[in-house]
Amino acid sequence: MTTASQRRTTTWAPAAGAAAGLASRLEDNARAFPHKPAVIHPDGGREPDGRPRYHTLNYGELQQEVERLAHGLTHAGIGRGTRTVLMAPPGAELFALVFALFRIGAVPVVVDPGMGLRRMLHCYRAVGAEAFIGPPLAHLVRVLGRRTFEAVRIPVTLGRHRLWGGHTLARLRSAPGPRTAPPAVGGDDLLMIGFTTGSTGPAKGVEYTHRMALSIAHQIEDTHGRTRDDVSLVTMPFYGMLDLVYGSTVVLAPLAPAKVAHADPGLLVDALERFAVSTMFASPALLRRLADHLKTHPHPLPDLHCVVSGGAPVPPSVVAALRDVLDEKARIHVTYGATEVLPITSIESEEILAETAGRAALGAGTCVGRPVPGTFLRIEPVTDGPMRALAPGTDTDPEPGRVGEILVAGDSVSPRYHAAPQADALHKVAEEPYEDPTRAGLQPPDGPAPRLWHRTGDLGYLDGNGRLWFCGRAAQRVRTAGNDLYTVLCEGVFNAHPLVRRSALVGIGPAGTQQPVVCVETERPLDAEAWRDLVAELRAAAAEHVPVLGSAPFLRHAGFPVDIRHNAKIGREELGRWAERRLGPPARPWSRAGAAKLVPLAGWAYLIGGAVLAATAGAPELPVLQWLWWIDAVLSIGVHAAQIPLALPRARAAGHGRAATVALTMLYGATWWRAL
Repeated sequence: MTTASQRRTTTWAPAAGAAAGLASRLEDNARAFPHKPAVIHPDGGREPDGRPRYHTLNYGELQQEVERLAHGLTHAGIGRGTRTVLMAPPGAELFALVFALFRIGAVPVVVDPGMGLRRMLHCYRAVGAEAFIGPPLAHLVRVLGRRTFEAVRIPVTLGRHRLWGGHTLARLRSAPGPRTAPPAVGGDDLLMIGFTTGSTGPAKGVEYTHRMALSIAHQIEDTHGRTRDDVSLVTMPFYGMLDLVYGSTVVLAPLAPAKVAHADPGLLVDALERFAVSTMFASPALLRRLADHLKTHPHPLPDLHCVVSGGAPVPPSVVAALRDVLDEKARIHVTYGATEVLPITSIESEEILAETAGRAALGAGTCVGRPVPGTFLRIEPVTDGPMRALAPGTDTDPEPGRVGEILVAGDSVSPRYHAAPQADALHKVAEEPYEDPTRAGLQPPDGPAPRLWHRTGDLGYLDGNGRLWFCGRAAQRVRTAGNDLYTVLCEGVFNAHPLVRRSALVGIGPAGTQQPVVCVETERPLDAEAWRDLVAELRAAAAEHVPVLGSAPFLRHAGFPVDIRHNAKIGREELGRWAERRLGPPARPWSRAGAAKLVPLAGWAYLIGGAVLAATAGAPELPVLQWLWWIDAVLSIGVHAAQIPLALPRARAAGHGRAATVALTMLYGATWWRAL
C-alpha cells in the first residue's frame, strides 16, 4: 500500500531544487503531461440541453499562456517585487495571470471583492501597489480613487479595449522582443499578499512566501491523500492554484465567489458528475445546500472520494447530512485554519459522528481534529494585548480542557503582515533564546532555532487524545461580571436542538459587566406559541450544561449576518448591536432610529394631506408641489409595496403574521423589516 509521503514523491513533477517557486512546478507539470486537462471552466455559453458550457485548457496551453503573459508583463515594466493588484474573475485567465506574475517574481495583491468597496480600498491603500490588472469597471474605481492608487504606474486592462491609459492584456500577449529566462524565484521570496476578511477587526495583508505555499500544498497532500490523478472542483481560486502545483485537473464551480451560499446545487451536481470530480473543497454553507439538494434529488457520485470543508465551524448536522447522501467510500474532512496558516488541523466524519458531535451538544465546543504534519500547537492564557516571549518548545499536552488562545508554528505559517509592524507585534510571538541547555525540555543551543508563533485570536483546548477543540474567537467572548463565556462552546448546546438552524451568543454592555444574550435562527418559521416552547426547551438545556445562560434573553433573528468569503462566519458584533437595540428602550423620535421611522410617516402625512387638500380646495398652483406629491406617492405606495416580498420571509421567521407584515411594510418600508 502506498503511503501519503510516497504518493507525494511520485506524483509531483521534479522541480529545480528545494527552493523552486510555484511557477517552476507548473512548468515541470506542463513538460511532463502537456495534453492533460489543467483548467475546465464555464465559458458563459449553454449546451443544447441548457446546461452550462465548459472550456478546457490543457497544461501545455496553460504554460504557453503563462510564458506569453510573463513576457508581456515584463515588457510593460512589471518585474521582481512589483506589488500588483489583481482583479480578474475566476477562470483560466486568472490562473494564467497568477502564474505569470509568480514566474517573473511580481507579487499579486488579492482582496476579496465581497468585503465591500470601502474595505477593499483600505486594503489597497495599505499595500501601495505599483501595478493594477483588472477589468474596465475596476479601472473606473482606480481612477475615481486616485489617492488610494496614487502609487500605481502600470495599469493593465483585461480585454481588448484600453481605458484611462496603460496597456491591454490582449496587446501584452503579443509584446515584441525576445523572451528572456525568468529570474530564480522561490524559497523565502514573497509570493503574494492576501487579506484577511476583517470580520473581527481591520483586514490585514498576509505575506505568503513560495516556501509557505509549497508547505501548505505538502500538508494538504499528506492529510487528504491528494494526487495528480485527482479532478478537483474548486470554489476558491487559492485551492485551484495548489491543484495546478499537484498536476491535478481543476474544475471551476459554476458559482459567484461572493455568493457561495446561494449557488445552484443542481449545477454543482452536474459539474461533479460530468467531469468525474474526485475531490472538492467548499464552505459549510455551500455543502449544506449540496446535501439538501442530494437528499431531495438523490444522485450517485461514485467518483467523489474526498470532500473537505473549512473556513468556519462545520456543524455536525452538515457532516451527517453529507454522510447520508454521498458514496460510502467518500471521506469527509473538516479542517481548521486561518488566512495566515492553512491548514492547522483536520478530522474525518467517522470520528465526528461517532464521538465528538455528541460532546459538542454537551457544551464541549467543536472538535477540529489533530494538527496536520509539520504544524505545532500550543495553548496560552487569554490576553487582549501583546504577548511576552514564550518558553521554547510546544505545549502539546497542557492541562486537558484548559481553554486558552491557540498559537501555531510551522513552515505553513505566514512570517509577517505586510507593512504592519503593529499587527506583527500583536499577532506574532517569538520564543525566548536558548540560554541554559540544562533546563528540562529545552534543546541545546546548537539545536533547532527558536520558533516564531502566530496568535490565531481563536480560543480552544486540547483533549487527552491530542485533538483541538475550537471554542470561539477571543474578541467575541462575552465578558460578564462572573467569568468569560466562549461563543462556540455555549452555542453547541443550543444548536443541537432540531428546530435551531444556528445560534449566536453575544454580549451587551462594557467588557467585564456584559449581559449575555442568545440570538437564534430557526430552521423554519415559528408562530408565537412554538417560539415560546422552543425558548423553554433551550433554557432547560442551558440550565443543564451552561447554567449562567438559563436566565439570559433569547432573541429570534430572521437571518444572521455572515462573512462574504465563506457565508458561514457569524457577524456577532453586528448581532450584538442588533440585540442591544431590541432589548433597549424604544427609540426616541429625535434619535437616529426614531428619525428613520419619522421619514416614511412624514411621507404618508404629506400624501394624505395633499390628497385631502386637492379634493377640497383643488390642486396647488405651484407645479413643484404637485411633482413632490407624485414622487411621494411612488415612494410610499410603489416602493413600499415592492418591498413586501423581501419583508415576508424575515417577518415570518420573527413571528409576524402576513397581514401585519404587509401593513407595517407599507407604513414604514425598509426602516421596519430590515431591522428584523
